[in-house]
Amino acid sequence: MTYSTFEAPVAGGVLRGGRWRPEGRAAAVLLVHGVTAHHGSWFAVADAAPDLDLVAPDLRGRGGSRTLPGPAGMREHADDLARLLDHLGLDRVVVAGHSMGAFVSVVLADRHPDRVERLVLVDGGLPLDLPAGMATDDVIAAVLGPAVQRLSMVFPTREAYVDFWRAHPAFSGDVGPELAAYFDADLVEVPGGFASGVSIDRVREDTATQLDPDVLPPALERLRVPTTLLRAERGLFDQPEALYPPELARRWADRLPMLDVADVGDCNHYTILFDPRPAEIVARTIRAATTEAP
Repeated sequence: MTYSTFEAPVAGGVLRGGRWRPEGRAAAVLLVHGVTAHHGSWFAVADAAPDLDLVAPDLRGRGGSRTLPGPAGMREHADDLARLLDHLGLDRVVVAGHSMGAFVSVVLADRHPDRVERLVLVDGGLPLDLPAGMATDDVIAAVLGPAVQRLSMVFPTREAYVDFWRAHPAFSGDVGPELAAYFDADLVEVPGGFASGVSIDRVREDTATQLDPDVLPPALERLRVPTTLLRAERGLFDQPEALYPPELARRWADRLPMLDVADVGDCNHYTILFDPRPAEIVARTIRAATTEAP
């Protein structure tokens, strides 16, 4: 498998990202990262799926696409991804999204149904049970906590930034070289040290559209492709309460005939993607989606 980067023209500039490809022909899969992540978050899945052609963009306001202007939101990201598929000459693909990337994937399948074969939603993509009327910034703080607090912080060294993540309860100090490299790739130099390159303005715009009742719920109601939700057993802070409690996931599965739910044990919202064992389950589910496609 070889890794390369790409650039694709989109509204307002260039969308960048990375691509893992085996030798010869392979099924193409579009991978969509979470709200404060970048395309490198899929490294463990790429390690577990060397037989697939994995296309992983940096969404508007993140990673190599950090300077792309707003507005952002689920619809804007979906349209960016459709343009990326055009640029790469990919007609119809399996799409896998983690966290917010799963929301984007659902909206992509709704806005551009001819481009999506199947969906794999990794601990994301369904509306959360939140108190009515919560302000966008309150939702961001309540759901993401330290992951978004870091966006306003300056770290004196690169190692200090990795140490910040080591202290996150989701990781409990267990940050290996590949995960450390992923965190390091998030950084940009600023006066006084280093900071995350994620745009807080794009995060706010994205969160607002996730909460918009006219964006995600109608897209789910119109879901017309086979979809699997991989539900992490534990939450964003490694707490026993999952981001998607079993009853919430079951309620949506009963409501949407195209949706199946599979539980992934012994992982949290982050480690479902980063730890080798759950990442292998994610890769296996994506691979099955490519082989079941007509």
